[in-house]
Amino acid sequence: MAQEILIDAEHLSRYYGPTCAVRDVSFQLAKGDVLGFLGPNGAGKSTTMQMLTGNLAPSAGTIRVRGIDLLDAPKRAKHELGYLPEQPPLYREHTVDEFLTYCGRLHRVSGNRLRVAVDQAKHRCGLGAVGKRLIGNLSKGYQQRVGIAQAILHNPAVVILDEPTVGLDPIQIREIRALIRELGNEHGIILSTHILPEVQGVCNRVQIINRGRLVFSDTLAGLEQHLHSQHLIVRLRNAPAPTEIQQLPGVAAVEVLDDGRLRLRYEGASPAEAIAETAVNRRWGLEELIPERRTLEQIFIELTMQDAHMDAGTSTATEEAA
Repeated sequence: MAQEILIDAEHLSRYYGPTCAVRDVSFQLAKGDVLGFLGPNGAGKSTTMQMLTGNLAPSAGTIRVRGIDLLDAPKRAKHELGYLPEQPPLYREHTVDEFLTYCGRLHRVSGNRLRVAVDQAKHRCGLGAVGKRLIGNLSKGYQQRVGIAQAILHNPAVVILDEPTVGLDPIQIREIRALIRELGNEHGIILSTHILPEVQGVCNRVQIINRGRLVFSDTLAGLEQHLHSQHLIVRLRNAPAPTEIQQLPGVAAVEVLDDGRLRLRYEGASPAEAIAETAVNRRWGLEELIPERRTLEQIFIELTMQDAHMDAGTSTATEEAA
């Protein structure tokens, strides 16, 4: 069965005067997706979030929320959206119950439906014991929970969370991540963050934006493939000259690391088995042979730096042509 498409963004661009903050961004969000939206500062994340929530009109492109055009029918489309900005819009002088009741009325939830909606949001966000407490007296972690509760109060199809764990301690971060995973079972979630482990901990899809353009978009499983590099790390007790190792079939390059280990770059299938056999036969004293695994941080830096170099090359070519 095909997944229901909750957000369909096509060719989004946003200009501030002559500056292009977002350039030709397209993607879809399906029910059950938890989409990690990554990018360095100034990459266009916040501008994209503002467009998706209807707070900023795109200069070009369309956004459909459950098939409803966000520009043509903003009230209907926004009813399907829940949003937690980086700074939660909380009234510190209100109790949790007062604030959530007020938010429910803003979403045109009333009567018995409102009481049920507030109770359900509190239950899902672990706020049942603090309903009568002033928001200003709650910890940062509980304030984030209140912010998420107001975003899901009207049971929207899509929940957009902008940096939901910033400023939290490790225990609070773990609790909020567990809540996001639980919400992902019934909603489509867009999680804007710069915390890379957060993406691997809660998301099933990843997008990286840089300089206003999407430079990576794949499932978490696809990302895992990118994390596997074409390198082996080898430690030999009686290591031969690197040139001798490089002559082995499949080995393209050998690099001596600071700790004496070797990084072997290979092409095609891994030559690990052949290297182990050769090391035994030639008495190299094999002590370690493991595949090198890149981190998400390395992938992130590689993609963003590569994009920057491409832009620099384009600018240089343009200047030379001029």
